[in-house]
This record gives sequence, structure tokens and C-alpha cells, in this order.
Amino acid sequence: MRVIGLMSGTSYDAIEAAATDLTLDGDALHMRPLGHLSVPYPDELRDLIAATLPPATTNTQAVCALDTGIGQAFADAAGRALSELCDGTADLVVSHGQTLHHWVEDVTVRGTLQLGQPAWIAETTGLPVVSDLRSRDVAAGGQGAPLVAMTDSLLLRGLPGIPAALNLGGIANVTVVAPGAEPLAFDTGPANALLDAAVRHFTDGAAAYDEHGRRAGAGRVSTDLLTALLDDPYYRRPAPKSTGKEHFHLPYLLRALAAVPTPAADDVLATLTRLTAVTVADACRAHWVTSLVVSGGGLRNPVLMRMIADELPEVTLHPSDELGLPSDAKEALAFAVLGFLTVNGLPGALPSGTGARRAALLGNITPGLSPLRLPEPAARPPRLLRITAAH
Repeated sequence: MRVIGLMSGTSYDAIEAAATDLTLDGDALHMRPLGHLSVPYPDELRDLIAATLPPATTNTQAVCALDTGIGQAFADAAGRALSELCDGTADLVVSHGQTLHHWVEDVTVRGTLQLGQPAWIAETTGLPVVSDLRSRDVAAGGQGAPLVAMTDSLLLRGLPGIPAALNLGGIANVTVVAPGAEPLAFDTGPANALLDAAVRHFTDGAAAYDEHGRRAGAGRVSTDLLTALLDDPYYRRPAPKSTGKEHFHLPYLLRALAAVPTPAADDVLATLTRLTAVTVADACRAHWVTSLVVSGGGLRNPVLMRMIADELPEVTLHPSDELGLPSDAKEALAFAVLGFLTVNGLPGALPSGTGARRAALLGNITPGLSPLRLPEPAARPPRLLRITAAH
């Protein structure tokens, strides 16, 4: 089955589209990536997302405009992927949409909202679309995140020691696969969320992120600010747990800055980078991780990667590309896998990773232009992911 996966993370800078051929063979899921592309959001749509995200207030007109605008942007990305990556032929599109709110009270996720109306994707491509993949896990008592844990666990199983996958997007998450234990997955805290918010704040919007970590590399870590940030109770909560920009946002950072002697801007960025490194390292040490397979935008920040390596001197770090999974496309491919599992009658969430009562089938299916025909349900779920290069 040829599947297009669409993803936009908590940094909301672009839509990542990836295409892959997927085949089930016994206990192995075979993946042949066909390529990926990144489609930036139109400026006005990105500005509307930024103006609507928590802690901002909004109205139903803005929510409706976002649902349509994001759906149309995802449809354009899917159309490009179909043409440029698939030679015009595919079977399924899987859309994560854009997370606008992840509703957490104490340690319980009450709901999650991903916008991007899938009807626009179905109309543009003519293909069936699997979307809204997180809500079913939430309804089953789970966190609805991190859903990349399914692909991570299939990829890591069989590696030596205690491997973990680390994704550094707006939020950092890890999946730990220890021998003889169920996989464990959770959000460790912010990766780029606070960094990006700080850069926009200090540059009055002229820059969106700390390119290659240059400003953080020029700064010095503020012990006072780091201590204040690490006092957040989230870091002490046991897994499974999830978080997002409804918690880690600019007002959150400004409150922390108001409570300590004011550091210089570059020192703030250095401190926020160290915060990500420390919280990732604490999570890895707590579960005896011996190797990290890294993906996400943070992988391109050499200062962040160096800080993580400094915090975890005994742990080997590798980009997911070394295992055949392109780091820039990992999340889009992971959601392609989830949609593939759904149409094959298989659950896509790991209760040990999300805390759900059971492993649920994920998502809603929007038919394409042809009558909807689903495969016969698969006999059993896969246990391994085998990746082959496209010819």
C-alpha cells in the first residue's frame, strides 16, 4: 500500500509530507520510503495559528478559518506529494493536522484538538484520508501522545542494550524499548517551544528560531533561571505523560524571567537549550538508556546536540537516518504507519506509552472520490519495522 503521511508539529512552521510503500509480512512491517518534502505555511495562516494558540483567547470564527485554512494547506502538500513523490499513484493519505490545544488537567488528558479539515485533502487527491488520530486514544483513557511510539518501538526492537528514540520538535519526546518490558513513551518537556518563543520575543518577530544554535552558543547558562525552570512539577510526574504549547509558551517564560535576575538574551537562549538537554538526560538516566536515536528539527541544532551529549557521556547518539528512517520525515512517516495500521484493522497506540486502558484503532476515515474499500483485517500486528531504500 502506498501511503502519504502529513505532519505539522508544535513549531507550526511547515507541513512535512512523506510517501512510503508499506507491506505487512508476518510479524514484520516493511517500509520503502519514497521521499519527503516540506511545505511552509502561508505567512497569514502561520500568523493566525500563532495568534490562536494558548494562552490566547479566540472565537469560533477563527477556529473555523483555521480548520479550513490548515485543511487547504495540507491538501496542497498532499497534492504535491502525490505528484512529486508518488508519480500520481497512492492509496491513502494520513493527516495529523495541526494541534491547537492539548487539554490536560492535573495528569489527565481531557481532550485534544487537531485542526485541518480532511475533506479538502480528499477532494484534492481523490484518496481516502485517515485523520484525528489522537482522540480515540484519549477516549480510551490515554494521553493521546506521543503516538510516534508505535513506529519507534518497531524500529528499535532488537537493538542492543536499552535503546531509546528521541524526537526534538517543539516538544521533546522519548520512546524507551528495554528488553523484556513493554515500550515506554512520554514527553520530556520543551525542545524548541520555549527557544522559538524567546527568539521571536527578543527579535520582535524578525527571527523565528535560533539558527544552528548560534545565539545559545554565544551565551552563558543562567543558574538562577535554569533552577527556576526545572522547578516545574511536570518534570517530576511519572510517565506516561504529555504536554504542549498550552503549557510551555512565552508568558510561562516571562514569568520565570521575572522571578530571577535578568539575564542577557543570548544567556536566556543558552539556558533554555540547557533545559532541554537536562530534562532529556534526566528522562534517559531514569530508564537506563544506553543509546539514543535522534530525529526532529533539534537535530540540526549543534549546540543542543552537544549539550545533550555532555549530559549523557555514556550514551551513544545517532540520527535516525542511520537506521534508514529520514530524520526530517520521521514523524510524517510515523503517521503514515498509523493510518496504514488503522485501515488494516490494527491498533496504532501503545497503552504502555500513552496510559490508555487498551490499544485502540485510531482516527477517522474520510472517503476519497471512489467508494471506500478497506483491506481485510490483518491477522496480527507487526513486531518489527524493516526499512529498504527506494530504487
